[in-house]
Amino acid sequence: MNRVFIRGVEALSRACGVASVLLLVFAMLVVCQMILMRYVFRAATIWQTEAVVFGATAAIFLGAPYVLMTKGHVGVDFIQMLVRPRTRLWMDRVGALLGFIFCCVMTVATGLHLAEALEGGWTTPSVAAVPLWMPLSPVVFGFGLLSLQYGVEIIKLMEKPS
Repeated sequence: MNRVFIRGVEALSRACGVASVLLLVFAMLVVCQMILMRYVFRAATIWQTEAVVFGATAAIFLGAPYVLMTKGHVGVDFIQMLVRPRTRLWMDRVGALLGFIFCCVMTVATGLHLAEALEGGWTTPSVAAVPLWMPLSPVVFGFGLLSLQYGVEIIKLMEKPS
């Protein structure tokens, strides 16, 4: 059962990693288009700024589970290098548990915010008036998947012998 759960969550994290890269490419292309429109054609840009900000934000939150899975985050491991392997394992377990709790709380909090935005029909204050559920959804989904990925990390750490 654990193996199926782990494979499923990691497959989803990989898929979101790919989506994150595609969102960053999209944001980069929109920035180039915006520069071209503004400075070459002297045309107004209405939707581009929000598209770039929301695309990059979605990329961050959707890509976070993949970064956790691949241990790609920046970390200071000076103290971990000084302690015994058993202590290091316990430090990893406590860190994963705290990360899991934080991400669960943030999933609930951002989910409530998303529900309020949907109920209230909130939009951005710009001319484009983008419905706020669009940029908030990847944040909620990203925190939810990050919680699941932390759960996977905890399972893996608990399977390691002390």
